[in-house]
Amino acid sequence: MNLYKLKYKPLGSIAVLIEWPGMIDPEILKNIHLFRHKIRVDMGEYVLETVPAYNSLTVFFDTGKIKYSSVVTDLKEIYATKDQKLLTANRIWKIPVCYDKEFGLDLENLAKIKKLTREKIISLHSRPLYDVYFIGFLPGFLYLGGLPKVLEQPRKDKPRLKINKGDVAIAGNQTGIYPRTSPGGWNIIGNSPLSFFNVDEFPPCFAVSGDKVKFIPVDKIKHDEIKKQVESGDYQIESEIHG
Repeated sequence: MNLYKLKYKPLGSIAVLIEWPGMIDPEILKNIHLFRHKIRVDMGEYVLETVPAYNSLTVFFDTGKIKYSSVVTDLKEIYATKDQKLLTANRIWKIPVCYDKEFGLDLENLAKIKKLTREKIISLHSRPLYDVYFIGFLPGFLYLGGLPKVLEQPRKDKPRLKINKGDVAIAGNQTGIYPRTSPGGWNIIGNSPLSFFNVDEFPPCFAVSGDKVKFIPVDKIKHDEIKKQVESGDYQIESEIHG
């Protein structure tokens, strides 16, 4: 495991915020998850929860069992130790997306700005394996890294009041999927018929930080067919182990 110069900061009285260099980088993501795993193995007795983000990890600890200063000391020692093999494998989730004109509200405009055809935009967007960095700002909203640089596009100047559940969008150097109807300022290029958050399931979101996502283009007929299967509970999301 490569060692970065980390910053350790108190987050109230119950957590430590650990910060990596401020960039979106797959190597930093790997480093965060290896450290997170080592913390769970070595400090599981008094660590309550660990929450990853693009370049940080928040560690919540049991204040009845350990003091902040001792937590930081232990964390630094654990980070400096030799690698441990990850015990859990992450998954590649295959996410169907329809880029039809009905769904891709900003796809035509994006194609004009980039001086590319719609087909090329779709091909470029569905080509990578995207890294799931973390989940927020809505429950089930996957923040994905790995968008081709040519597709980078700023957020819209005027956000929409309503973006549909499953809308696939681009903002800056990120792409993501809106898990429910909400306002939003990202550029909409398609829609996925899947459900990304369900309080009646465990876990409520099928993907976790460290997983990967592969977008699979489908036509409108296939999109509607999958949507019906999802609504009836008959659809199984395709995935495979990686790592």
